[in-house]
Formats: sequence, C-alpha cells, structure tokens
Amino acid sequence: MCPIRSQSLFFILRGDRIIVGEVRDAAAIDMLQGLNTGHSGLSTGHANSARDMLSRLETMVLLGSDIPITAVRRQIASAIDLIIHLGRLRDRSRRVLEITEVLECVDGEIELNPLFAFREEGEAEDGTVIGSLKRTGNNLLHVGKLARAKGTGREQLIRRGEGEKHECG
Repeated sequence: MCPIRSQSLFFILRGDRIIVGEVRDAAAIDMLQGLNTGHSGLSTGHANSARDMLSRLETMVLLGSDIPITAVRRQIASAIDLIIHLGRLRDRSRRVLEITEVLECVDGEIELNPLFAFREEGEAEDGTVIGSLKRTGNNLLHVGKLARAKGTGREQLIRRGEGEKHECG
C-alpha cells in the first residue's frame, strides 16, 4: 500500500482487514487501493446522504491524484459494498437513515441499490421523533461478494434468510 498521506488512522487486522478512521482528505486513494487489493475493511466519512458520500469520496481522491473521474468511480464502486448513513434528526437524536448497496459503475455513474430507509411515523409529546428503518423492497444484489468478505458461503446466507437469490426480475 502507498504511504499514508494524512492523519487518518489505518489499522490492519489479521493482515486482511483495514479499519480506517474518518476519511477526509487525499488519503482516500490509499484506502481505495487497499480495499481493491484483497483487503476487506470499513471506514467513516461525513456527508448528507449515501449519494453525497460517493461524491465527497470522489473529490477527496481527486485532491491527491490526477486520475480520470471514470477511473475514480470504478475504484469506488469496486471497493465499497455498503454505505450506512447516520444522521441527526430534529430532536437531536442520531439514527441510521439509510443503508445502501453500492453497485457497478455504469456509463460513468455509480449505481446504488437502497436497501433500507428511515421512515418517520410521527412525534411524541416530548418532541422525540418516532420512526424506524424500513426495507425498501430492493434485495441485496451482491450477496456472494459480501458472503466471501464475511467468510460465509452464499448458500448459508440464503438459508438463514440474510439474503435472497437474485435473478434479474
């Protein structure tokens, strides 16, 4: 992996997992390169939505390298499997607002598959937001990729109900 260019903290666990503190600068390219060379991992970043996080990640990579945007997007789509977006609601609580699968880069754009979204159901008398994370109805498309990262066979995921076989339709 390239030398780390920022104050981001990289941990490598068991030689195959990368844990990155908040990604906020040109070191994003180092993270993507690590994730695209056989390491699994996770990181955090700040954005207003899953889509906005992809845009921020693109910008951070471009700050540190002269790479065509299409190549950056392909790297991101290959490296990132899921985006879990947490946000602060008007009652100041933090909730998971969306869980989105990152798909392929098609025609120069990264495709997303929203899996869960927060649905507000009302407000309690004390002003607390009432709501929960709801399935969007979309199935996880890359079950096999996540099963390999987890070390679980695809058949076990399907059997346990954590994923469904996806046939185009």
